[in-house]
Amino acid sequence: MAPTREDAPTDKPDETPHPPDSPATRPPTLLALPSYLAGHVARIGHRALVEALREHGLRLPHFAILAGLGDFGPLAQHELADRLGLNRSHLVGYLDEVEQQDLVHRERDPRDRRRQRVALTAAGETRLEELKMVADRSQADFLSDLSATERETLITLMRRIVTTDDRAANSPPKNPR
Repeated sequence: MAPTREDAPTDKPDETPHPPDSPATRPPTLLALPSYLAGHVARIGHRALVEALREHGLRLPHFAILAGLGDFGPLAQHELADRLGLNRSHLVGYLDEVEQQDLVHRERDPRDRRRQRVALTAAGETRLEELKMVADRSQADFLSDLSATERETLITLMRRIVTTDDRAANSPPKNPR
């Protein structure tokens, strides 16, 4: 059977009328706001990732710690917190939990004995590789309505916005005159 006009794919949001009491109805004004859409999509993806990590006995901050150390190598504890955007005092508790699982170890920084350096253990490196696959699967599932090309485009565009914001946050303030 040939697709009808209603079945034809479209790039426009679903404009099918819904009953006013339908929970799927969202105001078109909100659906036109990229920040609303991005926030809602982020909640959906976050939920999928959190659930996938929970099945493996970890929370998102634990995965973030392992990913940060895997990507950047050993770091001073305060630098790890800053790079992850975590409160430094909260990081201590998360580190305690992953250290108890032998995924990270802390030691005094030989250049500054006041600082703690954090590094992945061999078990942490292995667990990180497993968790990266878990995270990738959860994100692929939540973005399953998009083609591989669309997913890559979405990631590229979002990364550009985040990178621009990071640069702005790290640039010296402009001198107003």
